[in-house]
Amino acid sequence: MSKDLSTSKNRKKLDKKSFALPGKRKYPIPDKAHARNALARVAQHGTEEEQRTVRAAVHKKFPSIGRNGTTGPTAGSGTKGGSGTKGGSGKKGGSGKKGGSGKKGKKATKS
Repeated sequence: MSKDLSTSKNRKKLDKKSFALPGKRKYPIPDKAHARNALARVAQHGTEEEQRTVRAAVHKKFPSIGRNGTTGPTAGSGTKGGSGTKGGSGKKGGSGKKGGSGKKGKKATKS
């Protein structure tokens, strides 16, 4: 079961070792669910250095997460891949979910 860290009171109770970046108390990793979330958040918002540090901390605490083709965002199926649910060039054109030519609401006219 995942720890509830939605309140600052609960977050303050965590030991420094429960954070991937203990000096900043960023990216809490008290359990596997939070460790996976830390990997996802640092991939979205962290610097390259923070990403390396968080990946190392998560792997040290939970060796089964993130490396050697195991589960988690670093296993090759991250959020920045090329085949999302909308595919192609998105809503307004190309081969996206809605497809079309990118012209919204205009009908073709005969010449």
